[in-house]
Amino acid sequence: MFVNENADLYRHLTFASVGGFFGAYAILCRSGILASAQTMNLLELTLNALRGDAVAVLYVAGTMITVLLPHFFGIDMRRAAPVIDALACVALCFIPADANVILALYPIFFAMSVQWSTFSGAKGFVSSTIFSTNNTKQASLAFAQYITDGDRVHFKKVKFYLFTLLAFHVGAAVGFFAV
Repeated sequence: MFVNENADLYRHLTFASVGGFFGAYAILCRSGILASAQTMNLLELTLNALRGDAVAVLYVAGTMITVLLPHFFGIDMRRAAPVIDALACVALCFIPADANVILALYPIFFAMSVQWSTFSGAKGFVSSTIFSTNNTKQASLAFAQYITDGDRVHFKKVKFYLFTLLAFHVGAAVGFFAV
């Protein structure tokens, strides 16, 4: 069977665009809340859990199933994550525009936690497909390192993170036009 050595890279870039799309949807359709900003989400989920909201465990559950499903059922999460993203998209279609913003974003919280845990990089680089802050930092640091020592390894890193950022923002642009 032929395996493309760049398959992980192409998959990574594809899911970076999905992350951008979900980010744009959340910002444009749900009061500017970025459903991929997991630090804020975790704080919100913690506060909701302290208020007795049992649904607050969705992010943790999404992360855990990326280990549990392969272990107990032999499920390949690289195949399951796209299905989970698609189901989240379908679920979003049924949530009324006037629904509670945080509750309306639960499908994205869950899907993005699965995606982030499943696709954590490619080509030996750790990289998120659901937000761009660290990718911007890594591209900037690698570029500065390339300027200082001229080592082509740093330039490869710059290209990887720039393509990840491009894919993420193309996904956000698609989300903008879709909304």
